[in-house]
Amino acid sequence: MKCVACGGSMKKTRGDYAYASLPGVTLRDVEIWRCAACGEEEVQIPRIEALNQAIASGLVRKHGRLSPPEVRFLRKLLGWSGVDFAKHFGVTPETVSRWESGKKQMGPVAERLLRLCIATQAPVEDYGVDDLQSVEEGDEPSAMTLKTTRTGWKAVAA
Repeated sequence: MKCVACGGSMKKTRGDYAYASLPGVTLRDVEIWRCAACGEEEVQIPRIEALNQAIASGLVRKHGRLSPPEVRFLRKLLGWSGVDFAKHFGVTPETVSRWESGKKQMGPVAERLLRLCIATQAPVEDYGVDDLQSVEEGDEPSAMTLKTTRTGWKAVAA
C-alpha cells in the first residue's frame, strides 16, 4: 500500500488505536498501516456502524454524567444536526453548542432523554420535529382510536 501523504511504502501492523471520534475510546488489536518515510498512519476499522452502536450502548449504561464529546457523538449517531437536536429537546441551538463545547453541562433530565433516544432508537416516521414544538400545557385526556395490525397496534384518525 502506498502512503497518500508522501507516496512511500506502508507496512501493516496490529495494535491498539485511540478512536479519534471519541476521546477515551481505545480500539484493541486493529489493523494499522504506517509509512516508514513520513509516519502517516491509516487504521482499518471493520464494521464501524456496529462499533459506534457498541460505544453508544456503553455510554447509555455509563453511571457518570456524559462528557461534551460524548453528547456530540450521540447526537451525530442519531443523525441530527445541532438545530434538529435543539428542536427535539426543546432548547436553543446555542444551548446544544454549549453542551457540546463544555461551556454548560447538560441537565440530568435532558441527559436521560438523550440516553433513552439512543437506547430505543425506534425511528418514528410520522412524528416530526414540528410536532414536538407544538406540545401545549394542560392535562386533558386524549381521544384516541387504535386498530390491530399483523404486527401490533396502530393509532388511526379519530
